[in-house]
Amino acid sequence: MSTPTILITGASRGIGSAIVSYLLTSSSANLFLVSRTAAPMEQLKQSHPGRVDYLAVDMAANDASAKIKEALAGAFGGKGKLDGLVLNHGVLDPVSKVEDANVEEWKEGFMINFFSGVALTQALLPALRESKGRVVFVSSGAATTAYPAWAMYGSSKAAMNHFCLSLASEVPEISAVSIRPGVVDTQMQKEIRTAHVEAMGEGNQRFQNFHKDGKLLRPDQPGNVIAKLALNMPKEISGQFLSWNSPELAAYQE
Repeated sequence: MSTPTILITGASRGIGSAIVSYLLTSSSANLFLVSRTAAPMEQLKQSHPGRVDYLAVDMAANDASAKIKEALAGAFGGKGKLDGLVLNHGVLDPVSKVEDANVEEWKEGFMINFFSGVALTQALLPALRESKGRVVFVSSGAATTAYPAWAMYGSSKAAMNHFCLSLASEVPEISAVSIRPGVVDTQMQKEIRTAHVEAMGEGNQRFQNFHKDGKLLRPDQPGNVIAKLALNMPKEISGQFLSWNSPELAAYQE
Protein backbone atom coordinates (compact mmCIF):
# COMPACT_ATOMS: atom_id res chain seq x y z
CA MET A 1 0.00 0.00 0.00
CA SER A 2 1.38 3.42 -0.98
CA THR A 3 1.98 6.14 1.58
CA PRO A 4 -1.04 8.46 1.84
CA THR A 5 -0.72 12.19 1.32
CA ILE A 6 -2.84 14.52 3.45
CA LEU A 7 -3.20 18.28 2.88
CA ILE A 8 -4.14 20.43 5.89
CA THR A 9 -5.00 24.13 5.77
CA GLY A 10 -4.69 26.34 8.84
CA ALA A 11 -1.90 23.98 9.84
CA SER A 12 0.36 26.19 11.94
CA ARG A 13 -1.59 26.50 15.19
CA GLY A 14 -4.58 25.35 17.23
CA ILE A 15 -6.59 22.43 15.89
CA GLY A 16 -4.54 22.37 12.68
CA SER A 17 -1.31 21.94 14.61
CA ALA A 18 -2.90 19.13 16.64
CA ILE A 19 -3.99 17.36 13.45
CA VAL A 20 -0.47 17.60 12.07
CA SER A 21 1.05 16.32 15.31
CA TYR A 22 -1.20 13.26 15.36
CA LEU A 23 -0.53 12.39 11.73
CA LEU A 24 3.24 12.74 12.15
CA THR A 25 3.42 10.60 15.28
CA SER A 26 0.67 8.03 14.64
CA SER A 27 0.71 7.46 10.88
CA SER A 28 3.13 7.17 7.98
CA ALA A 29 1.32 9.83 5.93
CA ASN A 30 3.09 12.55 4.00
CA LEU A 31 1.74 15.97 4.95
CA PHE A 32 1.35 19.05 2.78
CA LEU A 33 0.72 22.01 5.05
CA VAL A 34 -0.90 25.34 4.22
CA SER A 35 -0.90 28.44 6.42
CA ARG A 36 -0.07 32.13 6.23
CA THR A 37 2.83 31.62 8.67
CA ALA A 38 5.87 29.87 7.16
CA ALA A 39 8.15 29.47 10.21
CA PRO A 40 6.30 26.66 12.07
CA MET A 41 5.85 24.72 8.83
CA GLU A 42 9.49 25.11 7.86
CA GLN A 43 10.49 23.80 11.29
CA LEU A 44 8.31 20.72 10.76
CA LYS A 45 9.78 20.19 7.31
CA GLN A 46 13.29 20.26 8.74
CA SER A 47 12.45 17.91 11.61
CA HIS A 48 10.55 15.42 9.39
CA PRO A 49 12.58 15.28 6.17
CA GLY A 50 10.75 13.73 3.26
CA ARG A 51 7.38 13.68 5.06
CA VAL A 52 6.45 17.36 5.24
CA ASP A 53 6.16 20.04 2.59
CA TYR A 54 4.24 23.29 2.73
CA LEU A 55 3.12 26.52 1.14
CA ALA A 56 2.71 29.80 3.00
CA VAL A 57 -0.24 31.55 1.37
CA ASP A 58 -3.19 33.76 2.26
CA MET A 59 -6.33 31.75 1.54
CA ALA A 60 -8.17 35.00 0.75
CA ALA A 61 -6.02 35.51 -2.36
CA ASN A 62 -7.77 34.74 -5.64
CA ASP A 63 -4.91 32.55 -6.84
CA ALA A 64 -4.41 30.63 -3.57
CA SER A 65 -5.95 27.36 -4.80
CA ALA A 66 -3.94 27.41 -8.03
CA LYS A 67 -0.72 28.02 -6.10
CA ILE A 68 -1.49 25.19 -3.66
CA LYS A 69 -2.29 22.76 -6.48
CA GLU A 70 0.96 23.64 -8.25
CA ALA A 71 3.03 23.29 -5.07
CA LEU A 72 1.41 19.96 -4.22
CA ALA A 73 2.23 18.70 -7.72
CA GLY A 74 5.92 19.27 -6.99
CA ALA A 75 5.91 17.63 -3.56
CA PHE A 76 6.64 14.02 -2.60
CA GLY A 77 7.84 12.85 -6.01
CA GLY A 78 5.99 15.36 -8.12
CA LYS A 79 2.83 13.35 -8.81
CA GLY A 80 0.25 15.64 -7.17
CA LYS A 81 -1.15 12.62 -5.31
CA LEU A 82 -3.74 13.40 -2.64
CA ASP A 83 -5.65 11.05 -0.34
CA GLY A 84 -7.08 13.43 2.24
CA LEU A 85 -7.92 17.13 2.44
CA VAL A 86 -8.60 18.91 5.75
CA LEU A 87 -10.08 22.39 5.38
CA ASN A 88 -9.31 23.88 8.77
CA HIS A 89 -8.58 27.56 8.05
CA GLY A 90 -11.05 30.29 9.00
CA VAL A 91 -11.67 33.59 10.76
CA LEU A 92 -14.25 34.79 13.27
CA ASP A 93 -14.08 38.46 12.23
CA PRO A 94 -16.00 40.56 11.47
CA VAL A 95 -17.78 40.25 14.80
CA SER A 96 -20.74 42.65 14.82
CA LYS A 97 -24.50 42.73 15.15
CA VAL A 98 -26.40 42.51 11.87
CA GLU A 99 -27.55 46.13 12.08
CA ASP A 100 -23.91 47.24 12.35
CA ALA A 101 -22.52 44.86 9.72
CA ASN A 102 -20.24 45.98 6.92
CA VAL A 103 -21.12 43.90 3.86
CA GLU A 104 -17.66 44.32 2.33
CA GLU A 105 -16.10 42.87 5.48
CA TRP A 106 -18.59 39.99 5.28
CA LYS A 107 -17.46 39.32 1.72
CA GLU A 108 -13.86 39.07 2.88
CA GLY A 109 -14.87 36.74 5.71
CA PHE A 110 -16.82 34.51 3.32
CA MET A 111 -13.88 34.50 0.92
CA ILE A 112 -11.66 33.05 3.65
CA ASN A 113 -14.15 30.77 5.39
CA PHE A 114 -16.13 29.50 2.42
CA PHE A 115 -15.16 30.44 -1.13
CA SER A 116 -11.46 29.62 -0.69
CA GLY A 117 -12.44 26.14 0.47
CA VAL A 118 -14.77 25.69 -2.48
CA ALA A 119 -12.02 26.77 -4.89
CA LEU A 120 -9.39 24.51 -3.31
CA THR A 121 -11.70 21.49 -3.23
CA GLN A 122 -12.57 22.03 -6.88
CA ALA A 123 -8.90 22.38 -7.84
CA LEU A 124 -7.94 19.17 -6.03
CA LEU A 125 -10.99 17.14 -7.01
CA PRO A 126 -9.30 15.21 -9.85
CA ALA A 127 -6.62 13.93 -7.45
CA LEU A 128 -9.20 13.10 -4.76
CA ARG A 129 -11.35 11.27 -7.31
CA GLU A 130 -8.40 9.20 -8.45
CA SER A 131 -7.53 8.16 -4.88
CA LYS A 132 -11.16 7.82 -3.76
CA GLY A 133 -10.05 10.28 -1.12
CA ARG A 134 -11.55 12.05 1.86
CA VAL A 135 -12.40 15.68 2.66
CA VAL A 136 -12.90 16.89 6.22
CA PHE A 137 -14.44 20.33 6.72
CA VAL A 138 -13.77 21.87 10.14
CA SER A 139 -17.07 23.58 10.87
CA SER A 140 -18.64 25.02 14.03
CA GLY A 141 -21.66 24.73 16.26
CA ALA A 142 -22.34 28.31 15.14
CA ALA A 143 -23.56 26.82 11.85
CA THR A 144 -26.77 25.78 13.59
CA THR A 145 -26.81 27.95 16.75
CA ALA A 146 -26.99 31.75 16.91
CA TYR A 147 -24.37 33.62 18.94
CA PRO A 148 -24.56 37.41 19.28
CA ALA A 149 -22.48 39.21 16.61
CA TRP A 150 -21.37 35.96 14.95
CA ALA A 151 -23.71 36.13 11.94
CA MET A 152 -20.92 36.17 9.35
CA TYR A 153 -19.03 33.28 10.96
CA GLY A 154 -22.10 31.11 11.54
CA SER A 155 -23.47 31.78 8.06
CA SER A 156 -20.19 30.88 6.39
CA LYS A 157 -19.97 27.64 8.37
CA ALA A 158 -23.57 26.78 7.48
CA ALA A 159 -22.68 27.32 3.83
CA MET A 160 -19.69 25.02 4.30
CA ASN A 161 -21.93 22.29 5.71
CA HIS A 162 -24.22 22.45 2.70
CA PHE A 163 -21.24 22.42 0.35
CA CYS A 164 -20.05 19.24 2.06
CA LEU A 165 -23.51 17.72 1.61
CA SER A 166 -23.57 18.65 -2.08
CA LEU A 167 -20.03 17.43 -2.66
CA ALA A 168 -20.78 14.02 -1.15
CA SER A 169 -23.91 13.73 -3.29
CA GLU A 170 -22.33 14.85 -6.56
CA VAL A 171 -19.00 13.01 -6.24
CA PRO A 172 -19.78 9.59 -4.75
CA GLU A 173 -16.23 8.37 -5.41
CA ILE A 174 -14.97 10.47 -2.49
CA SER A 175 -16.09 10.77 1.15
CA ALA A 176 -16.71 14.14 2.80
CA VAL A 177 -17.78 15.09 6.31
CA SER A 178 -18.20 18.33 8.22
CA ILE A 179 -17.06 18.29 11.86
CA ARG A 180 -18.08 20.46 14.79
CA PRO A 181 -14.95 20.59 16.97
CA GLY A 182 -16.58 22.04 20.08
CA VAL A 183 -15.27 24.92 22.20
CA VAL A 184 -11.50 24.51 21.98
CA ASP A 185 -8.67 26.28 23.80
CA THR A 186 -7.27 28.17 20.79
CA GLN A 187 -6.25 31.70 19.83
CA MET A 188 -9.80 32.29 18.58
CA GLN A 189 -11.16 31.67 22.08
CA LYS A 190 -8.66 34.14 23.55
CA GLU A 191 -9.85 36.75 21.06
CA ILE A 192 -13.48 36.06 21.97
CA ARG A 193 -12.73 36.67 25.66
CA THR A 194 -10.76 39.88 25.05
CA ALA A 195 -11.45 41.62 21.74
CA HIS A 196 -15.14 40.80 21.29
CA VAL A 197 -16.67 41.40 24.73
CA GLU A 198 -18.42 44.62 23.77
CA ALA A 199 -19.74 43.41 20.40
CA MET A 200 -21.14 40.19 21.86
CA GLY A 201 -22.61 41.76 25.00
CA GLU A 202 -24.10 39.30 27.48
CA GLY A 203 -23.52 36.44 25.02
CA ASN A 204 -19.80 36.67 25.73
CA GLN A 205 -20.21 35.48 29.32
CA ARG A 206 -20.73 31.88 28.19
CA PHE A 207 -17.22 31.82 26.75
CA GLN A 208 -15.72 33.56 29.77
CA ASN A 209 -17.28 30.80 31.91
CA PHE A 210 -15.94 28.01 29.71
CA HIS A 211 -12.43 29.32 30.33
CA LYS A 212 -12.92 30.10 34.03
CA ASP A 213 -14.47 26.68 34.73
CA GLY A 214 -11.79 24.76 32.80
CA LYS A 215 -14.28 23.41 30.25
CA LEU A 216 -12.39 24.27 27.08
CA LEU A 217 -11.35 21.26 25.02
CA ARG A 218 -7.71 20.58 24.23
CA PRO A 219 -6.99 21.00 20.51
CA ASP A 220 -5.94 17.36 20.25
CA GLN A 221 -9.35 16.09 21.35
CA PRO A 222 -11.18 17.07 18.15
CA GLY A 223 -7.87 17.24 16.26
CA ASN A 224 -7.12 13.54 16.65
CA VAL A 225 -10.61 12.60 15.47
CA ILE A 226 -10.27 14.82 12.41
CA ALA A 227 -6.84 13.39 11.63
CA LYS A 228 -8.17 9.83 11.78
CA LEU A 229 -11.06 10.74 9.48
CA ALA A 230 -8.60 12.18 6.97
CA LEU A 231 -6.89 8.79 6.91
CA ASN A 232 -9.95 6.56 6.95
CA MET A 233 -13.58 7.67 6.74
CA PRO A 234 -16.61 5.37 6.81
CA LYS A 235 -18.66 5.91 3.67
CA GLU A 236 -21.94 5.94 5.59
CA ILE A 237 -21.16 9.30 7.25
CA SER A 238 -20.32 11.06 3.98
CA GLY A 239 -22.20 14.34 3.62
CA GLN A 240 -23.08 14.63 7.30
CA PHE A 241 -22.42 17.36 9.87
CA LEU A 242 -21.26 15.63 13.06
CA SER A 243 -19.80 16.72 16.38
CA TRP A 244 -16.28 15.44 17.05
CA ASN A 245 -17.69 13.39 19.94
CA SER A 246 -20.80 12.08 18.15
CA PRO A 247 -21.64 8.40 18.80
CA GLU A 248 -21.13 7.75 15.08
CA LEU A 249 -17.45 8.62 15.58
CA ALA A 250 -16.89 6.60 18.76
CA ALA A 251 -14.17 4.49 17.13
CA TYR A 252 -12.26 7.65 16.22
CA GLN A 253 -12.33 9.02 19.76
CA GLU A 254 -10.22 6.23 21.26
